[in-house]
Amino acid sequence: MSVDSPTLGGRLPGWPPFVRELDATLSVHSQYVLSGNLYDSFLAPPAGTAGPSRLLPLRQLLWESLRSSGFSCLVAYDPVDGVQVLPEGDDEIAEEARRAAGRLLGKLKPDDTPSLEGLTKYLTAVARPAERIRAAFLLDSASRIARTPTELEPAERDFFRFCAKLSRTALPVRVEGPRPKPLYNPVLWLVERPGDLPPWLTSDNESIREITIPRPHLGDRQETARLLARAFGVPDADADPAAAAACDAFAEQADGLTLQSMIEVTRLAKERGVDLADLPDAVRTYKLGVLDNPWSRGHLRRRVLEGEKRVPERVIGQPQAITKTLDILKRAVLGLSGAQATRSGSRPRGVLFFAGPTGTGKTELAKSITELVFGDESAYLRFDMSEFSGEGSGDRLIGSPPGYVGHTAGGELTNAVREDPFRVILFDEIEKAHPRILDKFLQILEDGRLTDGRGNTVHFSESILIFTSNLGMFVPAPDGTRVQNVAPGMPYEEIEQRIKAAVADHFTTVLNRPELLNRFGDNVVVFDFIGAAAADKIFDLQVANICRRVAEEHRLHLTVADAAMETLRSWCTAELEKGGRGIGMALESHFVNPLARALFDREPGADEETTVTAIRREGGIVHVDLR
Repeated sequence: MSVDSPTLGGRLPGWPPFVRELDATLSVHSQYVLSGNLYDSFLAPPAGTAGPSRLLPLRQLLWESLRSSGFSCLVAYDPVDGVQVLPEGDDEIAEEARRAAGRLLGKLKPDDTPSLEGLTKYLTAVARPAERIRAAFLLDSASRIARTPTELEPAERDFFRFCAKLSRTALPVRVEGPRPKPLYNPVLWLVERPGDLPPWLTSDNESIREITIPRPHLGDRQETARLLARAFGVPDADADPAAAAACDAFAEQADGLTLQSMIEVTRLAKERGVDLADLPDAVRTYKLGVLDNPWSRGHLRRRVLEGEKRVPERVIGQPQAITKTLDILKRAVLGLSGAQATRSGSRPRGVLFFAGPTGTGKTELAKSITELVFGDESAYLRFDMSEFSGEGSGDRLIGSPPGYVGHTAGGELTNAVREDPFRVILFDEIEKAHPRILDKFLQILEDGRLTDGRGNTVHFSESILIFTSNLGMFVPAPDGTRVQNVAPGMPYEEIEQRIKAAVADHFTTVLNRPELLNRFGDNVVVFDFIGAAAADKIFDLQVANICRRVAEEHRLHLTVADAAMETLRSWCTAELEKGGRGIGMALESHFVNPLARALFDREPGADEETTVTAIRREGGIVHVDLR
């Protein structure tokens, strides 16, 4: 295969790679299918011999690159605007383009919207020109030509058959100018995805080249940031170290955005009076669609400091877990999560992995964090991962892929975060999820974003993610049975070491997902067993809750005599393997049920004083005596 330059794209230095690829292969391909990042702006060299780079839309970018190869015009068609000739305008170049198009296609009516049969005539006139005129024909929104690429109507089938034949019978054109060698007049298809065209059109057809237009990389974003800095009165950002640093920070925060989005962020910043150095805040506003940022509220530090006293009153018996959790929360408030990484701005605010015995306060601590940061527990979102054990159940989180039933509804996780990105998200019992679903968390933990079934990007950069697990409580023995790995009474340091080792083994050996374990890093928080002292506090707290509920529901002031209280305490705190939840279940059986039976048989008066004088068992049934 011969091309016009020794290396692909060597003729247009400074232009996007996909443009150089197209330009370098015009002598061997008559049609191109362009897909991917079609609606972006693209960096192009200056119009003259000097000056800054330019940001051009795709149509203008294609036209200017084609013009450098001696093309006279670019004819563009889309179902809305019909047929147009580029470039538009009143200058000599635009007039020359219209004359060239008229010689090829005849007189064009304004906003001409031809049928598929009419399009075949235009395509033939360009690809097999009667005169030595270089022109290109661009089919915009080509994904919409056919209702479905695999079930074509007769007219659609005939049109694509014609295009396939035209790709092989097109005639190269030789003209005087910068590229005198024969070049095809290309047909350019713009499609959202390559599969939007009939597969047989491009399959085994060397005359048609498929080119994917990628999203901008960091270098593109950095150069664009420096161009956009001019809007803030900075003509040369590289001459000002502070401005250069601000541009680099802007480019890093814009990870995942298009260059056109960066332009819109700059416009948003100017409207809000944001300085160049504060553009990352404008990026957050653009990504999340909200102006208020709870993380920037001045009282948040005070609330977290107060939480050092309040959280231990709610989550009892877990001083080590609370301290480590609050440390990570302070890091999140200060915006230092992942600060050691080169690019950390788009990662979640905080990531926690709660592991340890059941009933020890993991869920309660997650609720406490939510109340501490966001003021109420309504920002707390919980997913029971045991419901996601099937391989296809991940569609519930992000939505079904295109073409499947319900894909337009989106996913439970992505919809909730899009609605309110400032959340605590709890993934309970993560080890019960299907391994394929765990892969979805890789992108969230690393890049702070996820694409749902509708193709929309959801950002998790302002969320706190909490994973809970009972891993490490039991481990496999050499004979295949499961044996207890940790037990009440062990020193906390030993429990922590054993559980962390079991968690690491599960992700690396069992799931073969060491990269996911690396994303959690040192954010694994191990909970201790509930001890006797903590059990007494939990018991007292839950009894007080019961008495308060009775007062609220029935205006009855209930107290428990000391002897009855100690009997009940001995029954409810005898077995601590189930933690605080086990104490609650025991209280329900030994106190709430018999109390409800006793109260149901009487008509208490308003503000009546009632005392539980005794609690006793008779024939396996618990009774309470009231006075």
